[in-house]
Amino acid sequence: MMSTDDTYEPVFFDPGEVAAKKCATDPEFKVAYDALEDEFAALAALLDARVHAGLTQAEVASRMGVSQPVLARIESSLGKKDHSPSLHTLRRYAHACGMKLVIQMVEPNKNKAVNT
Repeated sequence: MMSTDDTYEPVFFDPGEVAAKKCATDPEFKVAYDALEDEFAALAALLDARVHAGLTQAEVASRMGVSQPVLARIESSLGKKDHSPSLHTLRRYAHACGMKLVIQMVEPNKNKAVNT
């Protein structure tokens, strides 16, 4: 007889750890992964802003005057080089999260900003 226990047990997954392992063993993967670093950083900044503000996609969308599916496309578009959001859209997103958009240039492989 089969068990009827339908308890949901999430499986832990760390995409950063998986990517690090793949980068260490596959040079082509590392080149492709490194080329997406700025997109990953931009997406992380959006998601961090929304989480920090304690808002859902629907709430940010409402504050921006767009639908939730549109906001989901904005967040997911950062990994697609051909449909990146405009600065105007990023400013609206930041404002909806109670933040200000700041753009900064850094030297490759360093986290130090270039002072001008």
